[in-house]
Amino acid sequence: MTRFWLIKLVRTVITLWFVVTFAFIVLRTSGDPVVALLGADAMPDEIEHFRELWGLDRSLFAQYVSYVGQMATGQFGNSLRDSRPVLEIILERLPATAQLGLAAFIIAAIIGIPAGIVAALRRGRLTDRIVMVFAVFGFALPNFFLGILLILLFSLYLQILPSSGTGTFLHLLMPSVTLATFTAGTLARFTRSAMLEVLEKPYMRAASARGVPFWQRVLFHALPNAAIPIVTVIGLNLGQLVAGAIVIESVFAWPGIGRLLVVAVSQRDLAVVQGLVLVIAVTMVLANLIVDLLYGLLDPRIREGAK
Repeated sequence: MTRFWLIKLVRTVITLWFVVTFAFIVLRTSGDPVVALLGADAMPDEIEHFRELWGLDRSLFAQYVSYVGQMATGQFGNSLRDSRPVLEIILERLPATAQLGLAAFIIAAIIGIPAGIVAALRRGRLTDRIVMVFAVFGFALPNFFLGILLILLFSLYLQILPSSGTGTFLHLLMPSVTLATFTAGTLARFTRSAMLEVLEKPYMRAASARGVPFWQRVLFHALPNAAIPIVTVIGLNLGQLVAGAIVIESVFAWPGIGRLLVVAVSQRDLAVVQGLVLVIAVTMVLANLIVDLLYGLLDPRIREGAK
C-alpha cells in the first residue's frame, strides 16, 4: 500500500512540474507584459526600467530558475499591477471559490447520484426517460447561458434573488446551482450506467435468491460495486468545478479566483496568472490523486496491480 501511494505522489509532483513549466513558457512568450501594463505610448527608457525592475530583461532560463526557486520556498512573486504578494492576493479570493465549489458539489451529488440510481432501477420506464432528459439538458446547456437565464428569471422578472455579489445564502444559490448542473447531469448518467452493469451480475441474482431485501441489495451489494466509476467521475468533476468557476464567477460577479484570473489575464499580470494556474492545476491533480487512492481502498486488486 505504501508503494502504491508513493507512485501516485511521484506522478502528481511530475504533473505539477509540467504544468508550471508549460504555463511559465507560454506566458513569457505570448507578449511583453510591460507594454501591456504601461501602454504602447510608453517611453522606451520607461519600458526598459520596468523590465529590469521585474526581472524580465534576463534570459528565459534565468527567469525560470528564479521562479522555481521562489516556489520552492513558498513564494510566488509579486503582482506586476500593485506589487502585492501573489499568494496574499490568491488567499483573499480562495475562500469565495471554495464556498461556491463546495456548495455546487454538494448539490450535484445530492441530485445526480440518487437520480442515476433511480433511473437504473426504473430502466426503460418513464422515470428513467425523464431523468436522462434532465441529465442531457444539464451537461449540454452551457453554464454561462443557464446563469444568464436564471438571472433574467429570478432577479429581473421575479426579483427574489440577487443577481451578483456575495454575503448571504441567497447570493450563493444561483451561482452554485448553475455550476452544479453539468456535474449533476454527468453523475446521473454515469451512476445509471454503473448500476445497470452491476445489477446484471450473478451475485445480485444470488442475493435475490437468498431473500435479501431489495433496498439492502441495492445499497450494500450494488452501490459499493458500482462505486469506482462513480468515484472517477466525482474526482474529475471536482477539478472541473474550479475551472468552471472562472465563467460562473464572471457571470454572477462572484469575487473568487476565477474572476481574478480573468482580470489578471486582461491586465497581463504574469505573476498572478502563474499563481492561479498553479492553484487550479493543484486542485485538479489532487482530486485525481484522491481518486487513485480511493481506488486502492475500494478495490485491493488495483492496489496489488501497482506493485
